[in-house]
Amino acid sequence: MKAVVLAGGYATRLWPITRHRPKMLLPVGDSTVIDRIFAELEADDRIDEVFVSTNEAFAEEFEAYLADSAFEKPVLSVEDTTEEDEKFGVVGALAQLVAREGIDDDLVVVAGDNLIGFDVADFVDFFEAKGGPTLAAYDVGSLDKASSYGVIDTEGDRVVDFREKPAQPPSTLVSIACYGFPREALRFEEYLADGNNPDEPGWFVQWLVEHDEVYAFPFDEAWFDIGTPESYLEAVAWTLDGGTLVADDAEVSGSTLGANVHVMSGARVVDSTLEDTVVFPNATVVDCEIHDSIVDEEARVENIDLAGALLGAHSQLTNGAD
Repeated sequence: MKAVVLAGGYATRLWPITRHRPKMLLPVGDSTVIDRIFAELEADDRIDEVFVSTNEAFAEEFEAYLADSAFEKPVLSVEDTTEEDEKFGVVGALAQLVAREGIDDDLVVVAGDNLIGFDVADFVDFFEAKGGPTLAAYDVGSLDKASSYGVIDTEGDRVVDFREKPAQPPSTLVSIACYGFPREALRFEEYLADGNNPDEPGWFVQWLVEHDEVYAFPFDEAWFDIGTPESYLEAVAWTLDGGTLVADDAEVSGSTLGANVHVMSGARVVDSTLEDTVVFPNATVVDCEIHDSIVDEEARVENIDLAGALLGAHSQLTNGAD
């Protein structure tokens, strides 16, 4: 069995934090978003190859990251795009990858910006037992939230209807971009040849439900779709569980760190109060009150209170600093 980790998005909703950084490499506690997926795929002996699907813009970063990691299975597979408006779409990228890598095997596909609480091995168990296309399904508990995802209607564990981003969702059960496709269901080229939407895998699943038997793997554990600053900070909060994480070589003096604060290597936090905030390496925070914010690397914030802010790398935001 093969696996693909989707890591080709440009994450524009997280700019400037992800302007020059893949969101899959954002730190979440002492790990990264994508490391959690890599670790589970690495541990599953049924999966012999893991392809990391990314674009040319981030290829060098992923190549360096994988070279420095202890993971043995992941290999880079690069789509030929460098800008958001050049993207093939997720389904187009998958079709290209399957052809480029000569994949002729069952395939697990996971979005690299998914932080999921269930064991991927349990999903693979379910997928193997059903023997048909399978998707992980989560109840978001809100029709408004559901309208942003692929919405599922089931009879037992079989998907009988699937609607991608419907204006009026029939349920709150959604697909989370974790899929199992048997070899015979790798019909991406056929789907695209019919002139269908290439942008989201949910459109392919909607088409597949009309052509095949598709199954849903429901789960109740945590799930975060890390696509916005809010969802990223929620994932950090879930990981830290109300605690703090401060790098050994960070400086924190005269300050109060509340719940869910991560201060990274080389950062300085002086005479400040922080809560639900991430401070990236070598950033400086002096005499501030900050919550629900992200301060990127080598930024400097002084004598200012911030809430819900994103401060880009190397930025300076001061108010009468000495």
